[in-house]
Amino acid sequence: MPPLAIGRRAFTALLMGCALGACSSSGGSGTASGRSTRDAVGRAYTFLDRRVDEAAGSPGGLPRSYTGGYLARHHSTVAFTYDVALVIIAYCRRGKDADLERAAALSRTLVALQEQDAEDDGRLRQSYESGRPASGAKVPKAAADDVFTGTLSWAGLALLHAHKATGTAAFRSGALRAAQWIQDNVHRSTGTAGYAGGITSAGKKVTWRSSEHNADVAGFFRALGDAVDDDAWGGRADTAAAFLDAMWDPGQGAFWTGTGTDGSTVNRSPVPEDPQTWSYLATRDDRHAKSLDWASKQLAAEDNGFVGVSFSDADTSKVWFEGTSHLVCALRARNGSGDAARADRLLASLRSAQSDAPGADGYGLVATSSDGLETGDGDRLYASLHTGTTAWFVLAGQRANPFVLD
Repeated sequence: MPPLAIGRRAFTALLMGCALGACSSSGGSGTASGRSTRDAVGRAYTFLDRRVDEAAGSPGGLPRSYTGGYLARHHSTVAFTYDVALVIIAYCRRGKDADLERAAALSRTLVALQEQDAEDDGRLRQSYESGRPASGAKVPKAAADDVFTGTLSWAGLALLHAHKATGTAAFRSGALRAAQWIQDNVHRSTGTAGYAGGITSAGKKVTWRSSEHNADVAGFFRALGDAVDDDAWGGRADTAAAFLDAMWDPGQGAFWTGTGTDGSTVNRSPVPEDPQTWSYLATRDDRHAKSLDWASKQLAAEDNGFVGVSFSDADTSKVWFEGTSHLVCALRARNGSGDAARADRLLASLRSAQSDAPGADGYGLVATSSDGLETGDGDRLYASLHTGTTAWFVLAGQRANPFVLD
C-alpha cells in the first residue's frame, strides 16, 4: 500500500446475509436510526460549510482535515490536498449557489498553489497549513512537500468538477497541468507499465506502483480527455487501467496492492480497500466487479455496533467509515443483484455513526469507529471528525460516483 494513508488519512463485510441486516438495522446506539438520508446529508454539508468558512474568511484559506479527538489533541491542523479535493467534488455534486461559491473559492486556491509553487510545473503538495494564509501571503504554506500521484489525480479531478459546474476555464487548465505533471514525471513503461508513486519531499522518486494510484489516474485521465476533447488522455487512461489488469487476481477476485520498488514484483500485503472499490468507480469494468464482493467479505468489520469495511486486511477490528462510503458508492454504481440492499444497510450504519460514533457531533463523520485502526503500513486511523470522510458520506448519500462529471 502506498504511504497515502499517512499523508491523507491520519495525520497523519459488511457482514453478509441476515447477520449484516441485524447489525446495520440498529446502526450504533440507534438514536439516528430513524433519520432520513436527506437530513443526514444536509447535516454533513453543514459540517463542511463550517470547516470551509472558518478557513476561508480571506482568499486562499483551506479547511483543516481533522477536528476533535486524538488528532486534535496531537495538533493535527493541516489541510490535506486529497481532502480539499473531496470537499470540492461534494459541493459540485449538490450544486447549490452557496456550494458552488465555496467550491470555486477552494478551486481558485488550488490553482494559485500550482502557480505559486517554486517548481511552477503543475504539482500540488501533499498538504498545506489550514486556515487563513499568514499575513501578507496569498496562499498557505506547504505542510508536507511530497507530491503523490493519487493526491494529484484527485485534485485534478476536483478541478474538472469545478470547471463543469462553474465554467471557469482556469480550473480546467489547472487540471490539465496536474495531469501533465503526472504524465511527465511518474509514467513508467518498464516493468509493469503504469504510473509510479510520486516524488518525496527530498526530491527522491517513489518507484513503487500502486493499484490505488493507477485507478485514480485511469478515472482522472478519462474524465480529462472528455473535458478537453483529446483522445491522448484516453490512451493514457488505458495504460493505467492495464496496470490494474496486471494486478488482478481472478482466483481471489481482488486487486493486489501494486508493485515493489522494482516496479515489477507484486506486493501482496497488506491488501487495502480502496483499489477494490475505486477501480470499479473509475473504470466501470465488469470484468473486475467481483472486487466489491472481496472487499465486502474479506474486509468486513464490526465495532461499537457499527458495520462496514476496514482499511485493509491487516486489521479488521474497527470500521473505516470513509472506506464504507466508498463501498456504498461502488455498490450503487454496479447495481447488481442485492447491491442496493447492501448499500442501504451500510448507509444506515453511516447515518448512525454521524450521531453515535465516538467523537461524533451529529454533523460530520469521524474517520473510524474507534481509535487506533492499523492500516498495515505503519499508520493508525482515529475517531476524529474528518472532512474527507464526511465528503465521501455525502457522495454515498446522493448515489454519486466522483469519477463521473455530472
